[in-house]
Amino acid sequence: MPRPTGNIRLKAARVAAGFNSQQDLADALTSSAKRIGIRSLSIGVRQVRRWESDNPPWPQPDCQRVLVHLLGQSMESLGFNPPWGSDSPQSDRTRRTLVAGGAAALGLAFLAGQAVAATQPTTAGADFASVTRSHRRLYWSVAPAKLHPAVIAHSTLGCALLPETEGATRRTVAAALAESYLLAGRIEFFDRCEPSTAGDTLLLALQAAGEADDPLMGSAILAHMAFIPGWVGDRDAALDRMIAARTYARRAPASAEFLAWLDAVEAECETRCGNTRTALHLIGHAEDVLQQGNEHPSPEWMDWFSPARLAAFKGNTQMIEGHLLQAREALLGALEAMSAGEDKQRSVVYGDLAAVEAASNDPQKACEYAGLALDQLATTWYATGMDRVREVRRALAPHQHESCVRDLDDRLYDWSTTVNALSR
Repeated sequence: MPRPTGNIRLKAARVAAGFNSQQDLADALTSSAKRIGIRSLSIGVRQVRRWESDNPPWPQPDCQRVLVHLLGQSMESLGFNPPWGSDSPQSDRTRRTLVAGGAAALGLAFLAGQAVAATQPTTAGADFASVTRSHRRLYWSVAPAKLHPAVIAHSTLGCALLPETEGATRRTVAAALAESYLLAGRIEFFDRCEPSTAGDTLLLALQAAGEADDPLMGSAILAHMAFIPGWVGDRDAALDRMIAARTYARRAPASAEFLAWLDAVEAECETRCGNTRTALHLIGHAEDVLQQGNEHPSPEWMDWFSPARLAAFKGNTQMIEGHLLQAREALLGALEAMSAGEDKQRSVVYGDLAAVEAASNDPQKACEYAGLALDQLATTWYATGMDRVREVRRALAPHQHESCVRDLDDRLYDWSTTVNALSR
């Protein structure tokens, strides 16, 4: 398999920012230049094409300023090699600035590293990937506060290994590195409620997927990136990333399960943006895709989706749409179909069932389901599950003087729950 050509770092940053073509980026750079006071600068698609070539020229100062402003990364991170070399004091200052930036700096060895002769044996790729697989399995049982540092440290090791490998070994390391950064981004977004940090980490995952020339992994990363604007109601940004995710998925054999998951992600974004009818249409399409199936297997790393998860997506959307009977049926079906290893998602489903009962004006039943969610969270912490419980408590405000709600408050604000919620 030939390695991808061109400046994949800039390409990945462009796509992650929602610019699906070189022309889109050129237009955005020209507009951005005017907004920051560089009114004479006009950047054309030919210039962007040169920047995305194998040997991109070092941009002029005004172009550098606009690129960094629009894409939020240093020039070295965007794949440009400074004419003064990578070991100069100016390059060191860039590195120190990025280190201060947090999670994104952990990919510096990968993002700014220079190619060197391969020094790692051919077994390095398989060895590195085996640890990535172990972290993937541990995600479902290990507390995020404990697993996240290990995943980040492993990703940092991958960044150091990548310049020391070549050929198939390099692709194996890059693919495992993309998965590792994806896992770190998932923990930051779903378990730690850190969307900004997750965005930086997922961009590193996308760049590693480009090094591996793995379009299906790229699609999965872009779909996860869509959650970030989708969660805050930025529909245009979320859909831009979903368009990119679907485009990448067409470049590789995608399983029916993978394609259905893309529908589910877009449905969740639409739900968060208030478009529940559109979301239910997408979920119906996902159900059809799963039923029809295809001959392509799902990738090994795709362990976050199943028909039960789709039913849970559906129940949540039906609940928000006000279809309470259908939502209750879908959520109970999802709960019954979940495997023993889906504890994190189980807390979310209990929370949604509690919300259904709260909307049905049954505070006693709502508190029972919220209590089951808290039982699950005490075993396996999941910030998304806790968010569901807190939403239910807000919905129960009209019943706050009833004993069942006061009992829920005693559990929701006991020492252990409060400390867990504030420390993770």
